[in-house]
Amino acid sequence: MSERQDENEGRQSAMAQDEAVIGCTGELLIGTRGSAGPGEILVRVRGGSETFLAWSQEPLPIGATVLVVESRGCREVDVIAWGDPLDVLRGDAADAG
Repeated sequence: MSERQDENEGRQSAMAQDEAVIGCTGELLIGTRGSAGPGEILVRVRGGSETFLAWSQEPLPIGATVLVVESRGCREVDVIAWGDPLDVLRGDAADAG
């Protein structure tokens, strides 16, 4: 295989979505800024913990629990605020996402 083919395959795999992380929850290590820029999320995935750049529609603070809803490839994901659904059943609606 030529060096050029190796480069092209490397770029394609880097741009591929990371399906394993979609649906995982994590904690923001660096808060998101909405459309102004990403934060950073720590996610438990594949038997360990990994960090990703995290994008959200609205700013989210450091320490917020978030749900990964989409992979952008290149270790970047889209997230939304998330709370334990059981908190709603217990009457703790303030923490629900």
